Amino acid sequence: MKTFKLHLIRHGITQGNLDGLYIGNKTDLPLCEEGRAQLASLQERFSYPKVDTVFSSPLSRAVETANILFPDATHKFSVDDLREAGFGIYEGRPLKELVKDPDFGKWMNPESGFTPKGAEATADFNQRCAETLLKLFEYMIKSGIAEAACVTHGGVIMSMLSQRALPSRRPEQWMADPGCGYTVQTDAELWMRDRLVEAIDVIPAGYLDTVAGQESSEEV
Repeated sequence: MKTFKLHLIRHGITQGNLDGLYIGNKTDLPLCEEGRAQLASLQERFSYPKVDTVFSSPLSRAVETANILFPDATHKFSVDDLREAGFGIYEGRPLKELVKDPDFGKWMNPESGFTPKGAEATADFNQRCAETLLKLFEYMIKSGIAEAACVTHGGVIMSMLSQRALPSRRPEQWMADPGCGYTVQTDAELWMRDRLVEAIDVIPAGYLDTVAGQESSEEV
């Protein structure tokens, strides 16, 4: 049976990342120079897939990453539901200050049900992410697109895969470094019957071996 493959990639580094700010979908930051240099280094050292179809979050940091990593893709789609969550009153604030706020602690606990003023409820965010992953595959299956890339945000990837990917893992176990991510695949039967995908690799190719090597060196 024909399989359909999607490469989920986290956008590159922004100045907000370097400054330790809590950046959601209300702050449209571009990549910083370090972010662009980091993506160039990844491209030089490792291999990204060659795809003709790329989906991305509409936020600048994701669109710019998609254009850098996949400059030759013919079909590029901005998908609004691939945007990061909205953080409401916590948007743009330093994380080192937020961790001292008891309400922020509740916000970080998905079981608390707490939603800060102006933020997107966690349940709504998770539903959006799960549905969007399925819609991307539905589009690929109906259009006969066997392989595509999707450049989005770390939180979106964690939410998508913790809900719809095999093997089953907690959200934090699906964290991705900037410019990196996971390759997932499904077939029409698995998608229609179970609404699930299989995580089959880390991208870019070869990156996981480097990370594993670094961890081994640190343990010695």
